[in-house]
Amino acid sequence: MTVFILVAGAFTGPQVWRETAALLTEDGAEVRTVALTALGGRPGGPGEAVDLETHVADVLAVIDAVAAEPGREIVLVGHDYGIHPVLCAADRRTGAIARIVHLDAGMPRDGVPALAAVPDPGVREEVMELAAGSGVRSAGGELPPPARDAWSRWGSTAGLSAATLDGLTALAAPQPLGTLLQPLRLTGAVADVPVTGVLCTGNGPGVEMLQIMVDVGDPALRSLAEARVPFLELPTGHWPMLSCPAALAETLIEAASGGGSRLAPADASRTPAHLRPFLLDVPERPRERTGNTDLYLPDGPGPHPAVVFVHGGPVPAAARPTPRDWPALTGYARRVAGHGAVGVVLDHRLHAVTDYEVAAADVADAVERVRADPRVDADRIALWFFSGGGPLAADWLTDPPRWLRCVAANYPILSPLPSWGLGATRFHPVRAVSRAGRLPVVLVRAERESAEIAATVEEFLTEAGRCGANVEVVDVPEGRHGFETLDPTDGAREAVHRAVGAVLARLKG
Repeated sequence: MTVFILVAGAFTGPQVWRETAALLTEDGAEVRTVALTALGGRPGGPGEAVDLETHVADVLAVIDAVAAEPGREIVLVGHDYGIHPVLCAADRRTGAIARIVHLDAGMPRDGVPALAAVPDPGVREEVMELAAGSGVRSAGGELPPPARDAWSRWGSTAGLSAATLDGLTALAAPQPLGTLLQPLRLTGAVADVPVTGVLCTGNGPGVEMLQIMVDVGDPALRSLAEARVPFLELPTGHWPMLSCPAALAETLIEAASGGGSRLAPADASRTPAHLRPFLLDVPERPRERTGNTDLYLPDGPGPHPAVVFVHGGPVPAAARPTPRDWPALTGYARRVAGHGAVGVVLDHRLHAVTDYEVAAADVADAVERVRADPRVDADRIALWFFSGGGPLAADWLTDPPRWLRCVAANYPILSPLPSWGLGATRFHPVRAVSRAGRLPVVLVRAERESAEIAATVEEFLTEAGRCGANVEVVDVPEGRHGFETLDPTDGAREAVHRAVGAVLARLKG
C-alpha cells in the first residue's frame, strides 16, 4: 500500500492537508501528516532550541512508524520549507522511501540553510535581525507568521479565497528561527531516491519554461534533465492543498506512480528552441561589434533612428552563444535595419533574479553609447524588451526621456513573479505605467503564454486601461513564449510584421 507522508511548509501544520488527505484516503492510499514541533506538533519546551534537526527527528519518527509495518511504500512529500526536513530524513532512511515529492519546493543543497530559499530579501533580513537580537544564529527565537495581506511574500496566493486566507492566517504559528538558520546536512545517499517535482504555475515556471532554462544552460536544471526527473504541473498558487485539494490529490497519486513530463537533456544533435531559425527570412546586414553591443546598420550615412533590443533572462553567465547572437534578436535587428533604423543588440548581466540593478545599468550605458554614435539620431530611440527583460522596462516607463519614442515588449514579465521575492523593487512595470504619460507602448502577447507570465501581462493592461496609457496590443494566435523560433506560422509572422511596423511608425512619425 502507498503511504503518503505529508510535511507542510513554513508557519503551517497538519491542518492544511485535511482535504487533500481525505481525498487520498478515499482513493485507497494511507496518509500520515507530520506534526512538526512548534508548528502543529508538540510545543517546544522551555529553553529548548527548535531547529531543523528537531523537525528532521519529527519526520523520522513517522517514517520509522510506517516502515515498521510490512507492505508499505512510502512517498514523502515536502511543501515549501518542509522539503528541508524531508530531504534530511530521507537521506538517513533511503531504504524505506520509494519516492520524494518536491511540492512547489526548491532544490536545497548540502550546507545551505532553508533561509536561502526564502524569496523575499526583506524577510531574510528580518530573520537575521531577529537572530542577532536573540544572540544566536542557529537556534532560539521565532519569526512571527505573516499578516493576512503578507502571505504573498512567501509565495503566490492565487486560488485562495478570502475565507481560506483568513483560515490560513488564523491557524499560522511562529516559525522557529533555528529551522531557517541551521544548514542542511546531507550525506549524498538521498540522491538514490526517485524524485518528482510538482510545479505550481501560478507561483513559478512550468515545464515548458524549465525546458527553455535547461536549453539556455542553467546548471541545476540541466542536472535534473540528465537525471530524467519527472515534473507535474498545477495551475494554481503556492498553497495547492488549500486552493485545489482535489487536483493536488490526483497529482500526488500520479507522482507516486512515477508519472510526469521529463526535461530533455542538452544534446548536440538537438537544436534548442532559442537557437532555431528566426521565423522570417531576413537578409544579412552590416554589423559592428563593440564591447557588449552590436549595431546592425541600415543603408545610408544617417543619422538613423535606433531600436535597442533587450534580451530576457536570467541567462547563466556561461551560456554560449550569448543572447546577442540568438536568432530571434539578430533577426529583429536585421529586420529594422532593412527598414531604415539601426538595430541594436546587447548582452547584459541578468544572470539571476537578484541582478536586475546591474542589468539595468548595462542597458542604460548601452543606450547612451548608441545615442552618442553619429550615425544614430539621438532623439529617436525605441527600447524593445523580451521575456524576463520586461521588468527593466519600468525605469523607462517612469518619467520617460523626450528622446524615447516607443517601448515595446514581447511575451514580457511585467511584474516580478511571486517566487522571485522582488515585489518591493523598482523593477515593476505595472506600477510604472501610470507615469508613462503618452509614451507609446507596443505589447506583443503570446496566446499560449505560461500562466504566471500571462497574469502579469493582464495586470499591466488593466492598470494601463485605468490610467489611460498609450498601449497597442499585438496578439500572436497560438503563439508560445519565444514564438519567433518556436512557431513559424503565418499568424506569428504577421504579428512580427505588425509589431515591427508599429515601432518603426512611432520612431519615424
